[in-house]
Amino acid sequence: MSITATASPSAAASGTGSQLEVIKNGFGANITNMSFADGHGFAVVRHTNLTDETHIELSKRFGELDDVTPYNKAGRAHRLKYNELFDVGNIAHDGSLLDPTSPHAQSNKGNALFHTDSSFNPRRAGLSLLLAHELPPAGTGGNTEFADMRAAYRDLDDDFKALLHERDFVARHSLLHSKKLAAPDFYQGSEPTEYFMSRHKLLQTHERSGRGTIYLAKHIHSLEGVPAEESQAILDRLFAHATQSKYVVNVEWQNVGDMIVWDNTCTMHRATGGEFVTKYRRDMRRTTVHDDSGLAWGLNEKSDERMGLP
Repeated sequence: MSITATASPSAAASGTGSQLEVIKNGFGANITNMSFADGHGFAVVRHTNLTDETHIELSKRFGELDDVTPYNKAGRAHRLKYNELFDVGNIAHDGSLLDPTSPHAQSNKGNALFHTDSSFNPRRAGLSLLLAHELPPAGTGGNTEFADMRAAYRDLDDDFKALLHERDFVARHSLLHSKKLAAPDFYQGSEPTEYFMSRHKLLQTHERSGRGTIYLAKHIHSLEGVPAEESQAILDRLFAHATQSKYVVNVEWQNVGDMIVWDNTCTMHRATGGEFVTKYRRDMRRTTVHDDSGLAWGLNEKSDERMGLP
C-alpha cells in the first residue's frame, strides 16, 4: 500500500503565503502558491490557474520541449491546440469518452505501468509537467504514483548492487514493448525488436543531486548482451524492489488547475486505474522538457528522430 501525499506541513517554503509539504523523507514536495525546492523527485503545485498557453510558457523556462509530432505522423488525431501538450486523459477527439476498445485507449494502458517519460527516444526526458483540466469524482481512480529510484538504489542488497556495478548493464528501451505488456492482445502482432530501441545505462548518477539512481522503466525490453532469461530475472528483481510501498508515493488529484512536476531521471511514475476510465471524463495535459544533463542521450546517436506508434 503506497502513501497518499496528504501529510501535514513539515516545512515552510520561502515566499509570501507559500507552504511546502515534504513527502516521504524529502522524496516529494507538495507546494502551495508555486515555490520550488531543489532536490525533490517531484512537486505537487495546487491551484495554479494555468492555461494551455501559460503551461507551455512555464515549461519552456526549464528547457527545450518535446512534442507530439511522432504520434501525429503515426496517424493519431491530436485533440489539443498545441503540439507541445501531450493529451494523457481519456477523451476522444470529438469530446466523448474514449471507447475502451479503441487503439487510443489500448495504447493508453501503458500509462498504468511504472515508467519514465521518453526513455525510448534517443534523447530522454528531463522534467514533466502534468496539469489537470478536468477530473473525475473523488474516489473513482486516476491518482498518480511515484517511485523513488534514488532511495531504491541506496537500499539495494550489497551483493546485488556490486553485481550491477560490475557488469554495468545497458538497458534497451522500447515504447512498443511497454504497450505490448499493457495490452498484449491488441499488440500481439507487433514485435518490438523490429523497431528502434534506446540504450541507457541501468545504474546512473543523478547529476543534480550527485546520488546514485536506477534508471528503470517498463519501457525496458531487455539488458543488452544478456541471455533473455537472466535479463528478465534481473529486471523483475529490480522492479519488485523499487516498487515496494516504502519507495512509492500516491498523489491524489484534488482540483482542476493542480499540477505535478517530476524529474524523470530519478523517478518512475504511473497512473492508477479505476472506474473513471469508462464512466467519467479525465482531461490531463502534459509538457515534457528534454533532459539537458550529460546522460540525456544515453548511448544513442544524437538524432531528431523520436519513437511514435508503429
